[in-house]
Parts: sequence; C-alpha cells; structure tokens
Amino acid sequence: MEKTLNIKYQPERTCVACRKKGKKTDFIRVVKTPTGEFIIDKTGKAEGRGAYICCNKDCIAKLKKTRQLNRAFKCEVQNSVYDAVEEAFVDKQEQN
Repeated sequence: MEKTLNIKYQPERTCVACRKKGKKTDFIRVVKTPTGEFIIDKTGKAEGRGAYICCNKDCIAKLKKTRQLNRAFKCEVQNSVYDAVEEAFVDKQEQN
C-alpha cells in the first residue's frame, strides 16, 4: 500500500529575460490589464496578461537592454514600465 503525501502543487513560472524557471513568489510580475495599462502586480492575482522577471540585477538589466516586455506583450512598452520594474526589484531586495 503506497502512502501519498499531501504536498500542495506549486506552479512554475519562467523569467522572460533569462528563461529560468522557479516559484511564482521568486519573480516580479508585470501585468497588461484588459484596458491596456501596465502595472506591477505585487499580489500575483491582478487580471490581465502577465510576464515574470527574476529578482536578479542581471535579469533586470537584460530586460531593459533587450526590451523583452515588448516581445512578451507583443506591443510597445513605455520606458516608465521598465523603470517601475527596476523600482519593484529594489523594493523586493529591501524586504529580504
């Protein structure tokens, strides 16, 4: 008789800059809302299309340099969104 463990399933997310996989909580989520606005989703539950970025200085730099959010959302993303991602990274580093 096999014993089953009750482990809650943790879905993996992939960084749009480096393609690294990990837990949802290890990433910064950028969301394009149904109205076309871009927001940093700190709750992980905002409605809309999401893209995930590692909480890693190199990934943030690569994201800005290669403008990966433009590819992820298939539209032009303003520089202010990239700046907001950088601010979210700094905030997350201060929390840890």
